[in-house]
Amino acid sequence: MLKNKKKNMENKDNQVHEEFIDNTANAAEVQESMAVAEEIASPEKVLKDELDLANEKYLRLYAEFDNFRRRTSKERVELIQTAGKDVIKSMLPVLDDFDRALKSFEGREDDPALEGIKLIANKFRNTLVQQGLKEMEAIGQPFDAEVHEAITNIPSPTEDMKGKVIDVVEKGYFLQDKVIRYAKVVVGA
Repeated sequence: MLKNKKKNMENKDNQVHEEFIDNTANAAEVQESMAVAEEIASPEKVLKDELDLANEKYLRLYAEFDNFRRRTSKERVELIQTAGKDVIKSMLPVLDDFDRALKSFEGREDDPALEGIKLIANKFRNTLVQQGLKEMEAIGQPFDAEVHEAITNIPSPTEDMKGKVIDVVEKGYFLQDKVIRYAKVVVGA
């Protein structure tokens, strides 16, 4: 009887062991079938990945083109605004000569030549202003190395003029808010 019980127990153990092996085999089959299913779904995943990659490349290319378009548009506008920069820059000495000529007539307002020089100087100056030329205001302003070129330092006549522009040797000009000639100035020390 004991032997029968022992045999029954061994049979049950074997049966449990076999069920465990069957379950393990079933788990392996399930994993294998999942792997097969993944392989079947894999082309879809590959295509989706390729589509995502293509979309990303498209967006980057579009952004790069948009930046290029903006940059060239900005450069074109800048070029148009400053197209006559060299011509205007070469006319600045003529404008300085008109200013000197007008200064030489100070005290002789009844001279008929003065009226003609004033008319021509104003017309010339207005034409340059229409092209975007603007004269720098320098006297009494604090010295700024971005727009002024210091020729010399002299003792300032008053304490509040220290570090400020006392005199302008040569006028400075802006063209479309960009410096085309720095003002040559005398600074109070």
